[in-house]
Amino acid sequence: MAGGEETAAAAEAEMDLEFSRGADVPSFEFAFNSEKFSDKVLQVEVVAGDDGGGGPLPDSVRHIKGQAMSGTQILTVKALHINSAILAARSPFFLKLFSNGMKESDQMRPRIRIANSEQIALMEVLSYMYSGKLTTAEPTLLLDILMVADKFEVISCMRRCSQLLTNLPMTTESALLCIDHPCSTSLAAEVQHVISVAKEFLADKYKDFDKFRRELVNISLAGMEAIFSSTDMHVSCEDDLYYFMLEWVRARYLDSEERRGILSSRLLPLVRFSHMTCTTLEKILACTDNDIDHEQVTKRITEVLLHKAYPRQMENALSTQTGWQFAERAYKYKPVKLVAFDRPCPQVTVYLDLTREECSRLFRSEHICSHPFQLGGRDFYLVAFCEMDEQSNLCTFGLCLVEWKNMKGSSDLTIDIEFAARTRLSGKFVSNLEVKVIFSLSDWVHGSVDLFGVPWSTFISDDNLFINGVLHLRADLRLAVGQMGLQS
Repeated sequence: MAGGEETAAAAEAEMDLEFSRGADVPSFEFAFNSEKFSDKVLQVEVVAGDDGGGGPLPDSVRHIKGQAMSGTQILTVKALHINSAILAARSPFFLKLFSNGMKESDQMRPRIRIANSEQIALMEVLSYMYSGKLTTAEPTLLLDILMVADKFEVISCMRRCSQLLTNLPMTTESALLCIDHPCSTSLAAEVQHVISVAKEFLADKYKDFDKFRRELVNISLAGMEAIFSSTDMHVSCEDDLYYFMLEWVRARYLDSEERRGILSSRLLPLVRFSHMTCTTLEKILACTDNDIDHEQVTKRITEVLLHKAYPRQMENALSTQTGWQFAERAYKYKPVKLVAFDRPCPQVTVYLDLTREECSRLFRSEHICSHPFQLGGRDFYLVAFCEMDEQSNLCTFGLCLVEWKNMKGSSDLTIDIEFAARTRLSGKFVSNLEVKVIFSLSDWVHGSVDLFGVPWSTFISDDNLFINGVLHLRADLRLAVGQMGLQS
């Protein structure tokens, strides 16, 4: 018996594949809902709301009892003339339904149950099983048809819906319909493919966070997950995404328990804590916000700090748990590694890594800013750039330290600066600039326009500087003696 079912299933799968491809397969459109060409009457119970459940009545595959489920309101019962051979050939569900040894009354009038909202889609699916054609190209209805086809295991119809949906021009509205559409817990590959295409569309359209920030306020939770899961998102820094998520969830979920649950299970796992600024991480650890599961967040941040401190040792332990959560997005402000000391004097060591590709984009155009960091109670950041000499037209690599916002009335700040780069030959950081500078209201940028003393072409091709394609820079910044009291 089992071997016969497997053979029938294989033949059915082959026929369905040909059917969905539009091959020369006989059409039985003339027999749809025709008493003359039918051997059974399908009883379709239509229930209120979404009580259609999985489609069939309980125990329908084993034995149709014909009794209504307690507490479920049946709105109407529709009778459709069907040809059991056609339906069984197209659907494993109906094959099992018709070959299950039902009692005599149910053999002639088998029953299924659907939700009120599925009536139109079911008629499309049944019609497709006879003709191999769909009468609509409207995205919302195609989604309904796809889900009903999934429910009743009409694989060829699912493939056709998937083809039509993925070939249609995708919009925000249709993409959100795809990923927000109610569906069964176990989806066929065709359904998953449509959902994946919709998620990719949303992630690509909204990858410029600053440009679409206002529009994102109206995106659904599933849409937010699709967009914020992307590594290609362009954003100033990860901090902005974290604070936006807090604003978004507070505006949409007024119940505190629901809001806390959404944040913990759906949104915070999308945050790349490893690329947030130290200042923000400290604020998160110190905050007493009831919306946040502090135990969960503290654990995540601890993992991040351990990964930063011991990347090789933690790689195997965390790779299976977090994976992409340590991947870097396309940040406007480049994440840095930071070591800070308060004694014997305030000092920070900042590590900035730039790929050869990132440096190439600097040529004659862009610049790269690091995450801001603090020294002496003031905010600074590093800027890497390409400097062109107006007389010689020669370009060089430059690196400078910039004060973030020099507030009016703030005192001058004297800082000892050392810029260094790791070299392949020595394996160590080699100093390229040592200087004592004064930051003031009118003088807030200091550094070098030619850090390595070579033309750009020599710099960009130097494999002694680019170790495995990465330039490793270090900035040692120390407050001059006598200014320790300036710390906030």
